[in-house]
This record gives sequence, C-alpha cells and structure tokens, in this order.
Amino acid sequence: MSLLSKIKSLSDINTLSKHEQLVHGVIEAIDADILQVGDQLPSINQMVSDVGFARKTIVKAYEELKHRGLVESKKLKGYYIISQETKVTLKVALLLFSFQRFQEEFYNTFRKELGKRFQIDVFFHHNNLAIFETVFNNIRGKYGMYVVAPIPNKAVPPLLKSIDFQKLLIIDRFLAMPNEYSFISQEFEEATYNKLVELLPRIRKYKKFVFFFSDNRDYPDGILKAFNRFITDYEIEAKVVKEYKSGTVKKGRLYFFVSDTHLWEVLRDCRNNEYVIGKDVGILSHNDHVVKEIVFGGITTISSDFKEMAKGAANYVKNQQLVQTIVPLNLMKRNSL
Repeated sequence: MSLLSKIKSLSDINTLSKHEQLVHGVIEAIDADILQVGDQLPSINQMVSDVGFARKTIVKAYEELKHRGLVESKKLKGYYIISQETKVTLKVALLLFSFQRFQEEFYNTFRKELGKRFQIDVFFHHNNLAIFETVFNNIRGKYGMYVVAPIPNKAVPPLLKSIDFQKLLIIDRFLAMPNEYSFISQEFEEATYNKLVELLPRIRKYKKFVFFFSDNRDYPDGILKAFNRFITDYEIEAKVVKEYKSGTVKKGRLYFFVSDTHLWEVLRDCRNNEYVIGKDVGILSHNDHVVKEIVFGGITTISSDFKEMAKGAANYVKNQQLVQTIVPLNLMKRNSL
C-alpha cells in the first residue's frame, strides 16, 4: 500500500478533518514502513494534485508533522522524514548550560510534568558560543518546541529569532528579545543584592567576605555586580578570587560560592581542620539543592526555585501561551551562617 492509499483509506472516517487525514495517513505509512527516515514526502503541489485538498490544508498537515518532530523541511528541496517515533505528541529540544545539580532538578521536573508522550532531547553548550551555534544550527527545524538557556551574547538573539516565537521558550538567563517571545528567567543583580542586605547581621560576624567568581565560566555577572555594590555600600572587608586553593581555608572568613566544586573543597578542608561551619567559617551558596539542606547542618543559599521554573516551562510547551516571568530568588537561611 502506498502513502496515497493510506491517506485515501481514511476518508471514510467522518471524525477526521482533511488535515488530520493527511497527518494520520503519513503516520500510518511510517508505522507500516512505507515511509522511512530520509524519505521525501510528495511536494505540496503534488499532494494538492493527488488528494484534491486545498494547498493551505496540505501546509497545515506538514507543519503539524514538523511540530511532532517526524518531518523537517529543507529549503528549496521539500519535506523529509526524520523520525519514526510516531507515538510522540511533540519532540522538544532542551538546550542547557551544563548538567549541574540544579539543572538536573529542572530536567527531572520538566520530564515528569510533560509525561511520556513528549520526547525531550537534551543538549549542552557550556557557555561556549561556538558550541551553542553548532548545536543550535544542528537542531533547528527538527523539533516542535525549543526550550533554551541562552548565552548573553549579541550573536545569540539573531539565532533565536530564526525560530517561530511560539515554538521557543527562553529559560534561566534573561535575554532581551522582541515582545512576542516567551521567557521564564532569573534576574541576578538586584535580587542577589537584596538577599545580601537581608543577611547583613550574619555577614558582619566574619572578618572577611570572600567570593569565588571566574569570568571565564558560565557565572552570571549580575551576581558579581551585586556583591561589589553590597561590600561598597556597607563597607565590608572582602575580596573576589577566581579559584580555591586546597588547604587555604581560614577561620573568621565567610565564603560565597556560585560553583559547587569550590564549595565541596572548602567544606572538606573545614572538616579536616575541625572548623565549625557557621561559627569558625561561614558558608553561602547560590543555587539550592536537597544536599545543601542536609550537609553540615544545612548550607545557606540564595536560589531560584528550579522546580517551579520547570513546571512553568512544561506548561508553556503543552499550551504555548505567552509567558514572561522573572523567577524570584529565595533565601534559605540555615546553620552555615
């Protein structure tokens, strides 16, 4: 049986619209191995001639097949089968910075909220523009929805604008885009500054405030700006260092981390030196995680709720209704300060 025969065999089902007849016909042809990955669908003009449907009906059907991640369009060449996963309602590309603990929390919640009928393919750019461009160009046109944590670089918005705004959700880092684009993002500078002010009495317990921040990583520069403003406004003795050198932890200092790598190294050295966390040494960390609720009596954190961000992202993927949300930062006061 041919593709055309599959499509025409569905004409007697009154509950199917014409474009649904086309979509289901292609899906049944894929399931029957009539169509395989790499095969080209008939051109829109050919399909109009073969089935007698309006051109806009054919286009609507082909676009739905693209939305499901079954078909991609190649400029001036036509439509091609790219997947045989016909049970998937929607194929979603999730492009993240890296698979850190809090982003793992985002993914797990996002996966759970969407359910099994959504296929999620995860990619990482590691805050590297060349990698971002390569990954983005490779996935563009192959997914029904794109959820992207962008790099704050002027080269990124033009790439994102090449995708239909209804198929794109920007998460995590804020990026200025036209008004029709959706985002669920964090704001770092003002929010971090305000949380540091809230912690001021605890911060003053320590002789020196040390912030680990490296500008060659994917750290948000808004956190650094907030830190510098805070120590200037409140005359706090402090310094910014790029890396932690093993064995250099000192009593009377408060250590502030964006990266968990340095956090665990300092905590290990505190344990080895028998320093009491929250008394001899203070610890403050960005990005909360269940582990930080438990270790050393609890680590104080400034963090977005990544589960709520993920739930909002999943809701957008399912409903595609405009969302423009700045996720607030929460302060979790625990025994480490």
